[in-house]
Amino acid sequence: MRRLQALAVLAVLAAAGLASAFGQPLPQAKPEDVGMSGKHLAILDGLISGAAARKDFPGAVLLVARKGKVVYRKAFGLSQTVPESGPLTADMIFDLASLTKPVATATAVMILVERGEIRLWDRVREYVPEFSTWYGEKGLAGEEARLWHLLTHTSGLPPYTDAKEAAAKLGDPCTPADLAGLIARIPKEAPAGKEFVYSCLNYITLAHIVQKVSGKTIAEFTEEAVFKPLGMKRTFYRPSAEVLDLCVPTEVVDGKPLRGVVHDPLARLQGGLSGNAGLFSTADDLAIFAQMLLDGGRRGAARVLSPLSVERMTEIYPRVGGAGRGLGWDIDTDYSTVRGDLFGPASYGHSGYTGTSLWIDPETRTAVVLLTNRVHPDDKGNIIALRSKVANVVAASIGAK
Repeated sequence: MRRLQALAVLAVLAAAGLASAFGQPLPQAKPEDVGMSGKHLAILDGLISGAAARKDFPGAVLLVARKGKVVYRKAFGLSQTVPESGPLTADMIFDLASLTKPVATATAVMILVERGEIRLWDRVREYVPEFSTWYGEKGLAGEEARLWHLLTHTSGLPPYTDAKEAAAKLGDPCTPADLAGLIARIPKEAPAGKEFVYSCLNYITLAHIVQKVSGKTIAEFTEEAVFKPLGMKRTFYRPSAEVLDLCVPTEVVDGKPLRGVVHDPLARLQGGLSGNAGLFSTADDLAIFAQMLLDGGRRGAARVLSPLSVERMTEIYPRVGGAGRGLGWDIDTDYSTVRGDLFGPASYGHSGYTGTSLWIDPETRTAVVLLTNRVHPDDKGNIIALRSKVANVVAASIGAK
């Protein structure tokens, strides 16, 4: 009886612990507590503040986590410079741009795979009947694109399409289904599986497929299946009026900075609900997401993905080995400068046009979140080199004294 009572008490305490952890950021620790050098990480202060002083971006939030603990979390510079200056704090909300692709869209697709509702081998035309095939010079059709072609950017679609031209044909705003249909009819530039061409159009199509299969928009699906279970309370599409003051503005459009409105034109055309961009989040929430992946798809009692799904998403997809892409994640392409020079080939991540990036290294159980608004106010900021330098400093601090 006493043993049963003790087990019951432990169960209550464990449940209380899980409840208290829900919605909370990762715990903080000194770098030395997780085998990192605080002295070396201090180099980051000058690196980021120097870039802000050069006006590479108005402001940045940098978060470094290892072994489930946050060891570095700081805000630098300003949240905005137009129409007036504004402070930046580490808990502010950024337009993630293309980080939407792996964090929201690819995750949603893999959840549907796990549920047995779709297969990666399914033809895109099963869900978007208008999706055209590449034709060669002799009029011979190429292989039909599959869902994995969309995920790995090997479908043959071009990188983008003009949002104003699309609006003229479809109306503004338009539905994801209408835009996916327009994209489907765009002539393909290469046979499916032949070339890696990074394309927002792939992920706009995937978000439409998620909605067609699940009956939920990409925003509804990911909130229900991903962000709410993980306790990511400040990760969402279309920020509400209550949090607009916490949203970091991006580019000035029509004389006014975009605040809480997605920067990407094609995502904006769809009212902010898109698979290529549109997600907003904080450094703290992205650290939670990264830790979920490092822990094999779960956080506490909440499981979002199976361990095998995480493995498949974060390794180079074997059918497109030369492309250097996983299922949603960037692993070894020209975009992988976010990795730096020291993190190993098992690491993965993604970047976003607005100045955001996330890189994750399972070998050292480290995550680096760098959020900037480099497009504010005039889309002239540049942080490509900085991302690599930050990753190098973080990697070099592991095991250093």
